[in-house]
This record gives sequence, C-alpha cells and structure tokens, in this order.
Amino acid sequence: MVKKRKQLVPQPKSRFLKVKCPDCGNEQVVFSHATIVVKCLVCGRTLAKPSGGKAIIEGEVLKELG
Repeated sequence: MVKKRKQLVPQPKSRFLKVKCPDCGNEQVVFSHATIVVKCLVCGRTLAKPSGGKAIIEGEVLKELG
C-alpha cells in the first residue's frame, strides 16, 4: 500500500481569481471561497455566490492569482 506523503509546507486551497463579467467585460479580482455575493463594480451583475465552501463563479475565470 502506498502512503500519501505530506508536503513540508502545506499550501492553501483558496485562491484569488481574475473574473471577467459576461455583460460588460469588466475584469475584477474575486476570492475563490467568497462568503458574500460579489457583484460587478460597473454593471452590478452577480459574479460569485457563496455555496458553503467554494463560491459559484458566474463569470469567466481569466487567471488564477497567487
């Protein structure tokens, strides 16, 4: 049986994401485990909704930061 090795320095599973709004094209940074509703700063469309863990991202994820 193969044992799973532990990492020396554990990395967090949460990330910051650069998300593009599908309506206006605005790019905004959103936390992957957001606990509140995140809206676009330009048009007000919902970009992320909390779901008890990872947020549900409704826009297009362009890049994972950090």
